[in-house]
Amino acid sequence: MDRVSHHSTTGLPALPLLQADCANCFALCCVALPFAKSNDFAVNKPAGTPCKNLQQDFRCGIHTRLRDKGFQGCTVFDCFGAGQQTSQVTFGGRDWRTHPGTARQMYEVFPVLRQLHELLFYLSEALTLPAAAPVHADLRQALTETEEWTRADGQALAGLDVGPLRQQINTLLLKTSELVRAKVPGRKKNHRGADLMGARLSGADLRGANLRGAYLIAADLSRADLRTADLIGADLRDTNLRGADLRDAVFLTQPQLNAAQGDPTTRIPPSLTRPAHWT
Repeated sequence: MDRVSHHSTTGLPALPLLQADCANCFALCCVALPFAKSNDFAVNKPAGTPCKNLQQDFRCGIHTRLRDKGFQGCTVFDCFGAGQQTSQVTFGGRDWRTHPGTARQMYEVFPVLRQLHELLFYLSEALTLPAAAPVHADLRQALTETEEWTRADGQALAGLDVGPLRQQINTLLLKTSELVRAKVPGRKKNHRGADLMGARLSGADLRGANLRGAYLIAADLSRADLRTADLIGADLRDTNLRGADLRDAVFLTQPQLNAAQGDPTTRIPPSLTRPAHWT
């Protein structure tokens, strides 16, 4: 399902699509970003160098076999729509192959826009949560400011320090999380930033838990109840989510789901897509 918000009835700006649309992007994630040889990538690639698998039409030559060929990292990545925004809006459809003079700035702008789009994703979700009503006005203001930045020119975006904006928005997202999780009865678990790599949490009641930034790599969360748990920034690489309930999980993203392991019984928010590799 495409994540897109129009907000026309609320006086908020129409937002760009907050999910990758690769057909309208000049393969920026395959060129602008570096990757290191690891379990996620079969080779080293410096930033600004096209991946060896990239074809002239900006499509991946091994797209259907990425995992088999050692490029699992590519199947996990999602730019939150920053790729097509950079390609079609910021640079007006001028690609780095036929307009090589745009390449360097385009590669600088793409990671900045990805951060801005990720912030828009979180702000949009926060505005759908009734419990966060006390901070909705501030969230709307932050969303408008962030959306305006996505329409800035390449020079302005390349020079933008997203840090202060991210910090300001994070304060609002923290408050949102507290308000939402406060609705869950009983004592909530606080695992913020915790090292839970390989932890055995099968069937755990984690409703309303704070899992912000937690390391859950290869943890067993099968059949766990994660409804209204705050998962912002949690590392879910190879986390076992088979049979887990992630409905209403707060700030869960598509890349997090893509990195995890699930099955047909894993329940996810309707706004996210079940990864193709889940069996």
